[in-house]
Amino acid sequence: MMLLPLLAVVLGFLGLLWSADRFVGAAAATAYRAGMSTLLIGMTIVALGTSAPEIIVAIMASLDGTPDLATGNALGSNIANIGLVLGITALIVPVPVRFSIVRRELPLLLGATGLAGYALADGELGLFDALLLAALLIFSLWWLFKADGGNGDGDTQDGEIPDMALPRALAWLIATLILLVASSRLLVWGASEIASAFGVSELVIGLTVVAIGTSLPELGACVASALKRHHDIAIGNVIGSNLFNMLAVLPMPGLLAPGPVDAHAISRDYPTMLLLTLLLGSWLLWQRRGTLGRLPGALLVLIYVGYLGLLLQSSLTGA
Repeated sequence: MMLLPLLAVVLGFLGLLWSADRFVGAAAATAYRAGMSTLLIGMTIVALGTSAPEIIVAIMASLDGTPDLATGNALGSNIANIGLVLGITALIVPVPVRFSIVRRELPLLLGATGLAGYALADGELGLFDALLLAALLIFSLWWLFKADGGNGDGDTQDGEIPDMALPRALAWLIATLILLVASSRLLVWGASEIASAFGVSELVIGLTVVAIGTSLPELGACVASALKRHHDIAIGNVIGSNLFNMLAVLPMPGLLAPGPVDAHAISRDYPTMLLLTLLLGSWLLWQRRGTLGRLPGALLVLIYVGYLGLLLQSSLTGA
């Protein structure tokens, strides 16, 4: 009976990874030809593309009546992006930190994280909470475009942004969006069936299986960008993706299936995400003209491994 759900999860992940990668390339190529800087592309287009799996999964999970899966996916993806994705990237290649990231993008991420905590604090994720988060998303996009000024920085980023004509890029965008929706539908169904069969909460499945799976595009994008020395896209992608997770993914349950939030999301998962976000912010402020090196990278990975151990213990004890 478990073979079909497992197959759905595997096929869903593969479809998400393949389509998200092409989506990022097509979107980045379109944006670059429009004159956007590579930093802004990393913060918006690439981050939105690599967050597309989380967004689509959140929509499907909410429509399917499993909003805890969507909430767990949003929080778990942010935890995985900092602890796993950025941690591993810094372990492979120390990532230089530009002061512009600290000055413009970090305050937005900290504000989004704080607003998400406010939305979850009462144990409910309702329409008003979702609209607040969406309003900050609109402001964040306006602020980033205004700060960037629409000026390209002259760096072609050939290794990250493919040379693609506009009609071909639009065709890829449509095709990959369709595949993203179909793949996420498979993933949500399979993950929900597995959670029911093993008696694991939808929140934990969202925090682990779904969050790690949907964070794989970020891991691939960041490691590849760091190895190619495209550091703006590498670190900007993590910050931008986490921003989208809080302001575009987390509101989905509130918009489509408003109701109570699993208590563990508030007492265990949000504090973990907040801790990692504040640690990242502290390091970026401290090294705002330096690098995010291997030591903080190792610490981030250790915190993430410890968090997974806590989730495993909670699942086994039912706490």
